Amino acid sequence: MTDFPRSLIEFQQRFGDEAACAQYLVAARWPDGFVCPRCGGGKAWRLETKAWTYECASCGRQTSVTAGTIMHHSKLPLTAWFWAAYLMATHSNGISALQLQRQLAFGSYKTAWLICAKLRCSMLAPGRSPLAGLVEVDETEIACRSKNDPVTGGGGRSHQGKMLVVGAVEVEDGGLGPGRIRISQVADYSAASLHAFLAANVAAGATAKTDGWSGYPGAAGITHDPHVVGKMAAHIVLPWVHRIFSNLKVWALGVYHGLRRKHLQSYLDEFVFRFNRRRTRHAAFRSLLRIAAAQPPRPYKMLISPEATA
Repeated sequence: MTDFPRSLIEFQQRFGDEAACAQYLVAARWPDGFVCPRCGGGKAWRLETKAWTYECASCGRQTSVTAGTIMHHSKLPLTAWFWAAYLMATHSNGISALQLQRQLAFGSYKTAWLICAKLRCSMLAPGRSPLAGLVEVDETEIACRSKNDPVTGGGGRSHQGKMLVVGAVEVEDGGLGPGRIRISQVADYSAASLHAFLAANVAAGATAKTDGWSGYPGAAGITHDPHVVGKMAAHIVLPWVHRIFSNLKVWALGVYHGLRRKHLQSYLDEFVFRFNRRRTRHAAFRSLLRIAAAQPPRPYKMLISPEATA
């Protein structure tokens, strides 16, 4: 069997109980064998008195398969986590917390929101390679969805009620299609903000094709290829990044009925995760669980106030 299920029936057959889910997590978390988080020891035995818990032979520390991961201290069964991960990773447009609550019969919306938020934190793969080659880069604005900001935002170039983002798209096949993407929230469109985005997401030696905005020139290691829009429509000059922005805005309104400023980046990470795995959507389930198994715990207070941990 492949390392990821390709249908709901196959998923149910493979992960129908806690034991099957736990065995998969053990392999994902310790692919080369158990490693004690305290002393690094590689020898342990599984305890019969505690579910899927191992005791290190060197220091005696007891570690469950979910301890120290995104699922740390969760009272939900592993089958619920696996179903949530599968639905979030494989649905082409994702799934809202309200939909997840209904699909998995969670007792409260808070439970559904929390599991979605934690899995969303696992959609940013550590050590991912930056975009390379020819990369379209541009900025856009997304209307806020909150008590204090109008949903439609201010008019013209006003930033009132709007969230500023910058996006980049690898251009494949001589311009015939988009490759991987990156999207980040920024405070403004200054050179400092845009250069920081390029440094974090675009490889040295790449060529950044832009609309000629003055904030892009001078980024270290990046060749700047400006194409001043003028009277020409921006989507003609930079077709792929504008298509990504259009899809992002439709997705945000269709699935979540708008995004909120506080959690914007986590939703952008979800969109990027799903788009970059659009050709291997079922394999995305495997990627999501492997990242989740390596993520540190994210308590509720941290998730509702991400700026407190920044």
